[in-house]
Amino acid sequence: MYTARPWRIHEFTQDFTLEDVWALPTPGGPDDLPRLVKQFTSDDDSEMSAAVLRVLFAIRWKLGALLRLDRSEDGVGKRVASLRDRLPDDLRDGPRGPDFAVVPLRSVYQAETEWAAEMANKTVHVVMHIGWVPDGSGGYRGEMAALVRPNGWFGKAYMAGITPFRRTLVVPSLVRGIGRNWSKYA
Repeated sequence: MYTARPWRIHEFTQDFTLEDVWALPTPGGPDDLPRLVKQFTSDDDSEMSAAVLRVLFAIRWKLGALLRLDRSEDGVGKRVASLRDRLPDDLRDGPRGPDFAVVPLRSVYQAETEWAAEMANKTVHVVMHIGWVPDGSGGYRGEMAALVRPNGWFGKAYMAGITPFRRTLVVPSLVRGIGRNWSKYA
């Protein structure tokens, strides 16, 4: 269970809500977290190859532009402080990890078994947390969690509105794409 694990992310995200946790089809060994991070941050957007994902994200970016949801003044370091400002010294002084090449997420920290990246806009401050966990059969796999802090009533309404699409269309397609592409990053 995600909340029972001794993740470092728990130390400084008490004001965030855990939205979702997904097991990733990324079987590997105990030291494969960097491989998964490389896959997430590469400029290869083939995880987005499913037509449903491309259409939904195109709609989201068009609506975001129309409603001015993604302005730079609403992002990390502007509307909200970066989680890097909350890190304990050992994480702040350690590896930050790479930033994403194709999405607006910025790396916060990378540790031996976990990595976190964040983004903010007019609606939310969100953290994507990737953990590397035992799979129960002697191997390991990735686990992806979304932690969210909505921005007021509009952010709460936004999250409520996208939840059905996120859980039934976006995430299942994204997880399948991550699994399909796992072998590329060996």
